[in-house]
Amino acid sequence: MTKPILPGEVAAAVVEPEAYGEWNDLHEKLAWARANAPLAVAENAAFDPFWLVTRHADVMAISRDPQRFANGIRPTVLTNRDGEALARAATPNHDGHLIRSLVQMDAPDHMKYRLLTQSWFMPKNLKIVEDRVRHHARAAVEHLLSFDGECDFARDVAAHYPLRVIMDILGVPPEDEPLLTQQLFGSTDPELNRSREAITDAEQAIAMLNFVIADFENYFRTLTADRRAGPREDIATVIANASVDGGQIPDRELAGYYMIVATAGHDTTSASTAGAMMELAKDPALFERFRAAEADKAGLIEEAIRWTTPVQHFMRSAKEDVEIGGQTIREGDWLMLNYVSANRDEDIFDAPNRFDPDRPKNQQIAFGFGAHVCLGQHLARMEMRILMEELLPRLKSVELAGEPARVESVFVGGLKRLPIRFEAA
Repeated sequence: MTKPILPGEVAAAVVEPEAYGEWNDLHEKLAWARANAPLAVAENAAFDPFWLVTRHADVMAISRDPQRFANGIRPTVLTNRDGEALARAATPNHDGHLIRSLVQMDAPDHMKYRLLTQSWFMPKNLKIVEDRVRHHARAAVEHLLSFDGECDFARDVAAHYPLRVIMDILGVPPEDEPLLTQQLFGSTDPELNRSREAITDAEQAIAMLNFVIADFENYFRTLTADRRAGPREDIATVIANASVDGGQIPDRELAGYYMIVATAGHDTTSASTAGAMMELAKDPALFERFRAAEADKAGLIEEAIRWTTPVQHFMRSAKEDVEIGGQTIREGDWLMLNYVSANRDEDIFDAPNRFDPDRPKNQQIAFGFGAHVCLGQHLARMEMRILMEELLPRLKSVELAGEPARVESVFVGGLKRLPIRFEAA
């Protein structure tokens, strides 16, 4: 059977950071793909061909089948051909993973490592830290109100609040916040990466990521030694003193564990929080409805997560020939699970391009699904709920004060600027 090939403009859009920054045109191209070529091959000169998976059902089918679709064979984030070759040359066993965390692991390692901290992130345990989260939310509200009726919500509030929560849970002191605000995910956006310049080649991108990773590794190496010498009630202590296969976690996996908790627990929640505020600022009636202290915020939060889809894709590799969505995926094929598209699938979401907190059953897939579903999904929802509970009753009004702007990134996206004008209650 001949593989269906995507039109050039669609194939180009899903690999271009600028397209994810523009957003609306990307959605139009993904809608075309869902209707006309929902599972088809994207061909671009700098990348190996890969299957673009756009439908919710197909993303779900692949996500629930880790036995046949692997994370560890090739990069789990879209990487061009030169970048993958450089990463393979620079990594142990030439596996191409600059970081080896839960995201890059397959069975049996994945579950062994996941179980080390999974109970920490379950709703029952999170109730224990709810007061600490509320403390940080109240501090974020006071910070917002300290501005003279106008601020950049994405930069001034959304970027810092979830970082302080995850630092608290990890056990990182507040004075070390600058060390954990480096951009691991926004390296393609010239406004956010370390050099503040456009990344033009794979060697430059790999070098920048390696600098950031090295800083993280050095910091967490010191933290590990401290927690082994003096355990505390925090996740850093759990990770530092954990045992896998009868021994301490190897250094590479140890660093990867810290990094995935610190970074994935920050950027994604920050993006969804800013996405919710943008829609409230656009719609006075919606704001007034959720402003009430007694208003149930669950629908608002779930829709903001769908609407924003902070983690925009993950890659998988077929371990054997598989039939999916009417197509034959061959062993060794590379696939992009495009969550941006899946979260706007017309077969799942009525009027998917409308922000609707009243969806009766919001089947958003922004946290992934199956064995690799996001470990911190319950924490993210709790953080957003508590911030909205503390913030919205303190505001009399809110509106946009300028044009919002999204991160130019194929992997983790969201708003990098959200200028708002507000009046305190």
